[in-house]
Amino acid sequence: MEGLVVRKATEADHAAVVGLLSAAWGGSVVVAHGTTYDAATLPALVAEQDGRIVGLLTYTVADGDLEVVTIDAPVRHLGVGSALLTAAIEVAREAGARRLWLITTNDNLDGLRFYQRRGLRIVGVTPDAMDAARAVKPWIPATGDYGIPLRDELVLELRLDH
Repeated sequence: MEGLVVRKATEADHAAVVGLLSAAWGGSVVVAHGTTYDAATLPALVAEQDGRIVGLLTYTVADGDLEVVTIDAPVRHLGVGSALLTAAIEVAREAGARRLWLITTNDNLDGLRFYQRRGLRIVGVTPDAMDAARAVKPWIPATGDYGIPLRDELVLELRLDH
């Protein structure tokens, strides 16, 4: 994507960040691995083109690891997600993180392909995790992408300490 720049989000980006999170997640609250995040308050990277924010990645760094909490590229197949993930890997390395990791759901076949093609590996599955997530966010649908029942969380990671 020509002219694409990835940078750390600033306070001036807050409205755009909330807008992207709301469009993708139905609000800024994200539930993963039993943790509830307000993604609008997390550190973030934004992808910008021609002065417009065209992608967002939120993350947290804890215990020597960088967790990607959300990644959103509303228009797919233009390199926005790849640019965001590459920038997150650099942030992780700069922070001395041992790994970059994330949670996705069993129905996210496109995401699983995307992550694995970029070196992340599936390292864990939590069966029926979406039941607990629905206790916090009851509007999470029972059926996800491709008509697949939305049930499980998958953990993917990219080791950075090798």
